[in-house]
Amino acid sequence: MVRTTFSSKEVITCLTRHGYVPVGGKGSHTTLRYEHPETGEVRTVTVPQADPIPVGTLQDIADQAGARDFHDFCEWVERTC
Repeated sequence: MVRTTFSSKEVITCLTRHGYVPVGGKGSHTTLRYEHPETGEVRTVTVPQADPIPVGTLQDIADQAGARDFHDFCEWVERTC
């Protein structure tokens, strides 16, 4: 079974290892930005400071990051961290 509970630190670490750059935040959230080097596509992901991040919020983060499948995203986070 795929683990679907992660802290904000784990998710932010994985995203930054993949090329996302922290660009700020508001309150208890961190905003990260990624620009694809070949296509110029830009993605912005907002991660709340939570431990653990609620599953629904983690699904939103996966969508913002461009994941096609939530469980694949969770497996990727677990492998990358």
